Amino acid sequence: MSADVEYSKHTRTAVIAGLGAYVPERVVKNDEVAAQLGVTTDWIRDRTGIEQRFLLEPGGATSDLAVEAGRRALDSCGNPAIDFLILATCTPDHPFPATAPAVAARLGLKGIAAFDLNAACSGFVYALSVGAAMLASGAYGTGLVIGADAVSTIIDQSDQITAPLFGDGGGAVVIRAGRPDEQGSLTAHLLGSDGDLLDIMKTPAGGSRQRGVGIAVDAENSYFTMAGRSVYKHAINRMSLASTRVLEQMGWTVDDVDWLVAHQANRRILTATAETIGIAPERAVINVDRVANTSAASIPLAFADAVEAGAFTPGDRVLLAAFGGGATWGAAALTWPDLGPTPRPATA
Repeated sequence: MSADVEYSKHTRTAVIAGLGAYVPERVVKNDEVAAQLGVTTDWIRDRTGIEQRFLLEPGGATSDLAVEAGRRALDSCGNPAIDFLILATCTPDHPFPATAPAVAARLGLKGIAAFDLNAACSGFVYALSVGAAMLASGAYGTGLVIGADAVSTIIDQSDQITAPLFGDGGGAVVIRAGRPDEQGSLTAHLLGSDGDLLDIMKTPAGGSRQRGVGIAVDAENSYFTMAGRSVYKHAINRMSLASTRVLEQMGWTVDDVDWLVAHQANRRILTATAETIGIAPERAVINVDRVANTSAASIPLAFADAVEAGAFTPGDRVLLAAFGGGATWGAAALTWPDLGPTPRPATA
């Protein structure tokens, strides 16, 4: 069964005050992936809409992506005092402990609340919603929300289903407590899950379930697996339904939405989701062709690319939607803030 959690129109909510994004220097074009998989570049492009992805060099980790994205977000708004850090990731540096405290320490934020949140590709929307609730409580004033994943570290690079799809990256926003009528405010958000869909995306080995059995791990069970057709169907359905409910909460019609920023899974899912919601394709932010699927980093990376391109105007109404392993999903509505100077480019 599924469960939804709704939050709407707090008297005190999160306002986006800063934005940062980062991808590694290594660019991997489709021709390299195609040669590795024994397919053509057209085969990859037609199925995914992806042209390239950015991958960590050997020795790199999720925390490196998170720290750089977080630093850029803090720099973009004058390095305010931070009360908490939420790291959305499904590829932590270690199974234990959480990666967020180490990220906080590397950013000079020792002593603050810092924790990981794993909702896979829905992670950023989940983390933004949790951060908004923390600010609404009155116990915290400013937070740093980071989505970062090094998905290349859990991918079998010979797998035709997953190898072409994923890249590495990090994106972050600084959020502060504010009013729902301010530019940059997160005014409605909805989260959902359905554990019956556990098997459509998972890494079978490495957790207590596998270790408790005490059976040696086959190499293939250490990699991320995905049932592509099921993911396609459920992603479109769940993101569309969650988005519709958030629009209802806000009293918005689809014509009121200036931009849809959905999780950058692949181009086919993005365009089908926009069509199902009823949003014109030219109002859907798409950068999956340049960065691939970066899991929890994808929405803030899309923010940064849209800002760099001059697409967003302060006050624009932005609808967020995401779907990830678990299965998890979420949607949110916000108005775009005036962030001042354009953030440093997210992509090379």
